[in-house]
Amino acid sequence: MDDLFLTIGHRFGRVELRRRMRDYVRGLLAPVARKNSWQLAEQAGHSTPDGLQHLLAGSKWEPDDIRDDLQEYVADKLGEGDGVLIIDDTGFIKKGTTSAGVQRQYSGTAGRTENCQIGVFAAYATTRGRALVDRELYLPKSWTEDRERCRTAKVPDEREFATKGELARHMVLRALASPLPITWVTADSAYGQDNRFRRLLEQSGVGYVLAVPKSQFSVGCSRIEGLFAQAPAEAWEKISCGDGAKGPRIYHWAAVRLPAVAEFDYQGEVPHRMRWALARRSISKPDEIAYYLAYAPLQVTVQELVRVAGARWAIEECFQAAKNECGLDQYEVRRYVGWYRHITLAMLAHAFLAATAHQSWEKGAEQVRRPGSSGSQWRRFGDSWQLVVPGPRT
Repeated sequence: MDDLFLTIGHRFGRVELRRRMRDYVRGLLAPVARKNSWQLAEQAGHSTPDGLQHLLAGSKWEPDDIRDDLQEYVADKLGEGDGVLIIDDTGFIKKGTTSAGVQRQYSGTAGRTENCQIGVFAAYATTRGRALVDRELYLPKSWTEDRERCRTAKVPDEREFATKGELARHMVLRALASPLPITWVTADSAYGQDNRFRRLLEQSGVGYVLAVPKSQFSVGCSRIEGLFAQAPAEAWEKISCGDGAKGPRIYHWAAVRLPAVAEFDYQGEVPHRMRWALARRSISKPDEIAYYLAYAPLQVTVQELVRVAGARWAIEECFQAAKNECGLDQYEVRRYVGWYRHITLAMLAHAFLAATAHQSWEKGAEQVRRPGSSGSQWRRFGDSWQLVVPGPRT
């Protein structure tokens, strides 16, 4: 952790500010019941929360600089060539009307309309781990059209209304320009159905597997569900899209190649990308079918597309871990800049946990790979372990 603090320390101009930042992040990682300024100050041995509150509200430092350092840190600790960027939003239940961006709006986290703030996030996932790497606060029109209310909450004058899809596009462009090695992007249907979002990814040359509603228009059929309505039984294949809390998540999957689009899918006269439509059907409830559009390199397999589709759950795990372990949702700031500062430091704490978990796993894996007295050893094959016992020499 000291190495991480050294990496970002230059972003804070004064020694006192750096110390407060360290106390704040350590507090977010500590077993504190409620990770607000009062309890974090008590954990750090401060007599009052004034110093930590000043860190979030009044001091001079840019959370976007820390976000950039965070992306570099995650790239170094968790980066792999087939990395997946995941876009999703989460709600933060709040009381009152003064917190920046708060209003009664639908929260997928709560599953209903609540008085809340909505944050749009990007997570990065590989086989080495997953972490949140970017964030934007969604400001409804009821806020951006009331500039006096925005000024009271310290929302910058240049911040105008942007849809969640527009915020997502900004984050994707930042991530692609960062050190993060990204091959794929995935998201739920709220973003997948956005034609501008898909075109941005195609223009950027990155592959995607995006959930879409069953009514999504598709080439050759007015609704994507129609592509799979008459699919023969043999078109559905049992494939795991990754491990969940209860083991492999196995579904029936069907995939069909779609016609190419010359503008995006060819380099000169040579095709270099292909388009797919996918359907995921529940084995126990075959009426439950989810649909996806994919844009991928020519050599991609259906199993790889399924893997990317399954990676979307990684951001839900990030939300849960960051909220439970790092106080992502336990802030009491009301102003715009305070939200970004707390959220960014909580993301930093979560990324540290993810990197530490991977390092611990690597050390453990190295130990179990060492041959014991019997000459047998454990080795990792894909997502599972196998005991290898040497046979007689010939």
